[in-house]
Amino acid sequence: MLPFDMQSSLVVARKKIYIFSTVTFFILSLPACCPGPATNQPITYGPTRETMTETTAIATFTPTLRPTLTPTITATITPVPQGGGEQIAFGSTRDGNWEIYVMKVDGSGATNLTHNPANDLIPDWSPDGKRIAFTSYRDGNDEIYVMNADGSGQARLTNNTSEDGIPTWSSDGKKIAFTSYRDGNYEIYVMNADGSYAENNLTNNQATDESPSWSPDGKKIAFDSDRDRPYDRIYVMNADGSGVTRLTYNSTSDWSPAWSPDGNKIVFVSARDGNGEIFVMNADGSGQTRLTNNTSEDLWPSWSPDGKMIAFTSKRDGNWEIYVMNADGSGQTNLTSNPADDFKPAWSPKQEENVH
Repeated sequence: MLPFDMQSSLVVARKKIYIFSTVTFFILSLPACCPGPATNQPITYGPTRETMTETTAIATFTPTLRPTLTPTITATITPVPQGGGEQIAFGSTRDGNWEIYVMKVDGSGATNLTHNPANDLIPDWSPDGKRIAFTSYRDGNDEIYVMNADGSGQARLTNNTSEDGIPTWSSDGKKIAFTSYRDGNYEIYVMNADGSYAENNLTNNQATDESPSWSPDGKKIAFDSDRDRPYDRIYVMNADGSGVTRLTYNSTSDWSPAWSPDGNKIVFVSARDGNGEIFVMNADGSGQTRLTNNTSEDLWPSWSPDGKMIAFTSKRDGNWEIYVMNADGSGQTNLTSNPADDFKPAWSPKQEENVH
């Protein structure tokens, strides 16, 4: 993976997808396409009651009450995505550059949280739903930032001349794992949620290790790595970096793992069918099953907090949109339907968890 200078483009590859918002990007081993933001900023889902007589009221009003009311409830409520959480955070160019937005789980009420001329991407909710970590280029290179769930209190957590990105919270909210290039290659690091002790390199490998995802019990971290070259595969390790175990054995790349809320499954992206598709497997690597089947790219899966749905990014409509589907792959629905690019969804925790 070699440095490559690019302006105003977002590198999307079948091998994997990168959203570092700096001008420094990285050449991937498979062909890439570039969905650019909308600016030149650097960037690394009958008769009326009045007319009725007593006779007509009995004949027409009473019998029609049940047949008209019941189908209306079924038709309008059942298709709306639920998932347990109230909001989905995502990156979007709809205001001219990459910003962090939130929307309701049915796709309504999209709201810009960051309002910054630099590019902000890759949101991840804290377990209590009160904060969102994200990647930002506002200080001249990619750094990890955090803000309150309403967009206030934006603060930098990392301060490094190299790239830090793709944050993920531990289940207790005390730590954040992330990807960093500070040692000359991509490694998985972990820091305290306030940004302290950010020098803890978990992987220490000459290969590329990226896209960490913390297990719900906080004991393990899934990630992708090309240490068994030439392709990326899904691995899992203990939270201290020990016990690295490979989960996927495929003749092409697998990347972007995400644990299910119950810890029993891992959803991920694979190019094994010729393009990026969403797959799911058991936490031990068995039972690998494809969930999407589209000629375009489907990327960045994110579980709903009840484990019944998965949000993801897709380019099947010609631009990047946020989709949602049932956990078995059925009911795939576009939530954003916007001419701008909408990218990398993150589902908020359950409402009852937010009161803690």
